Amino acid sequence: MTPDGLVYDHHASIVSVRTLDGEMGILPRHENMIAVLAVDEVKVKRVDDENHVNWIAVNGGVIEVANGVITIVADSAERARDIDVSRAERAKLRAEREIEEAQDKHLIDQERRAKIALQRAINRINVGNRL
Repeated sequence: MTPDGLVYDHHASIVSVRTLDGEMGILPRHENMIAVLAVDEVKVKRVDDENHVNWIAVNGGVIEVANGVITIVADSAERARDIDVSRAERAKLRAEREIEEAQDKHLIDQERRAKIALQRAINRINVGNRL
């Protein structure tokens, strides 16, 4: 779930995520939990086709497992099939330039924001190339 609405809704045999505490695989009947997600990919193996994997780029957020239902709430999330990789590559180049400029001018906050933008762009590129 993002501010723009629902991104993905299927039954899964396993969902793999990276939280701030590390990698995590969530199987059916997983205990209830809440964790903070890192900017990374979410890997979903669907129940109806074990060979089919869906990839989703998430920009942080929170994952909740409650009574067998996994809910991810993030500022943004995109399925691999919806990512414009060339746009993400342009965003990566822009972020790299912004990091350089911020470092030259000793603008710590601007550098930090640009590094986050770079991390998000790289994540989108990696997930978009999973197709």
